[in-house]
Amino acid sequence: MESAARMSVLVVDDDPGMLETIGSLLASEYRVLVASSAESALALATTQPVDLILLDVIMPDMDGYALCGALKSHEGTREIPVIFVTAKSEQQFEAVGFELGGVDYITKPVNPAILRLRVRNHLELKRKSDQLRALSQRDGLTGLANRRRMDQMLEQEWRQAIRRGNSWLAVLLLDVDFFKLYNDHYGHQAGDECLRQVAMTLQSVLTRSTDLAARYGGEEFCCILPETPANGAVAVAEEIRNRIWHLAIPHARSTVADRVTVSIGVAAMRPVQTRTQLQLLEEADTLLYGAKQGGRNRSLAQATV
Repeated sequence: MESAARMSVLVVDDDPGMLETIGSLLASEYRVLVASSAESALALATTQPVDLILLDVIMPDMDGYALCGALKSHEGTREIPVIFVTAKSEQQFEAVGFELGGVDYITKPVNPAILRLRVRNHLELKRKSDQLRALSQRDGLTGLANRRRMDQMLEQEWRQAIRRGNSWLAVLLLDVDFFKLYNDHYGHQAGDECLRQVAMTLQSVLTRSTDLAARYGGEEFCCILPETPANGAVAVAEEIRNRIWHLAIPHARSTVADRVTVSIGVAAMRPVQTRTQLQLLEEADTLLYGAKQGGRNRSLAQATV
């Protein structure tokens, strides 16, 4: 299976012998993580890349059903498929597991061939599901995240910043100056290529894995910068603006310069329960409007404590 060696399986069982047995059966094909308790399993699943979980039902601190429920309620782990591995074979126990979101049951003692096949099949399904999810969240023209993905990440980062406490979250809204005139003069194919070059520039500037560049709509783009105060966000905005300037894409109809330029609104906030991420986005939009009114080819910033 493509990329199988890079996929990760988390095995959760309080029996060291079972951990060793299952681990040895899968280690040649997958990256195997092991946990002997629900607590350690949650810690691994929320901090390590995990593609599939093999979960024992009977454990001392928290049984497998409760752990599965906890995994399915956590944003970062709810999409991980869970296979229950248990001596309980009665149908009512299987029904409980499926209702909680489990995808399969394997009974003990484990049949090695059956275990390998079911793990392989569910990882293949997971890989295809991940590919479809990624495509559904990508802008077809630029390859950046689309508006749907941007909204999801902004909400997610807002909640995480609240949990961290006293943490900054910054948003950049960027607009290509006089883009309609560019399209009218050079044609839509040239316009599409211009947007792709702007998108590539954003990707080249945002080097942190936590940052996100997205197409906001039309000729507008958005950058989400977690744990970034206003001065850091301004530095990113100016780097983007300068790099686009140095692309030197001709723009004969612009009244700002002889080339394509951008205007950027930069908003930074410390998220709290009494505000929403929409207020941060609206602030960036207001600042973008101010940057355009102020002459374009510039960034305008504001920080809200």
